[in-house]
Amino acid sequence: MVVEEVKIRSKEKKYRGMSLEEMKILSVKDSAVYLPSRSRRSVLRHPEIIEKFVKSCENKISKKKRIRTHLRDIVIVPRLIGMTIGVHDGRAFQDVQIGTEMMGHRLGEFALTRKRVAHSGAGIGATKGSRMAKK
Repeated sequence: MVVEEVKIRSKEKKYRGMSLEEMKILSVKDSAVYLPSRSRRSVLRHPEIIEKFVKSCENKISKKKRIRTHLRDIVIVPRLIGMTIGVHDGRAFQDVQIGTEMMGHRLGEFALTRKRVAHSGAGIGATKGSRMAKK
């Protein structure tokens, strides 16, 4: 009986046919080609804003500073993957760990601005039983 060796390959993360390492080398304009259409248009209209944001993030990481931003409409490009960015939700900064699946989305999608409403019990006078308790 011959035992076959099973090769376990760790799947390399790819986005639209390109590996993550190849995507990180590209500039913001060049990587826009691989984004979905709405994100691509947004990046190509104002690449300098996203480029400036990415450079400031890289500078802060080199200085070991925390990245915090109010810019919720920044499109996530390949050079941001792996970073942890504090995105303002209107009250505080929520830390968002950028992953491969987030590419093409916006930062604000991952820092929710509203919380789920947690209702408590009915107030006084809201039910017939509580009306009688008042008298």
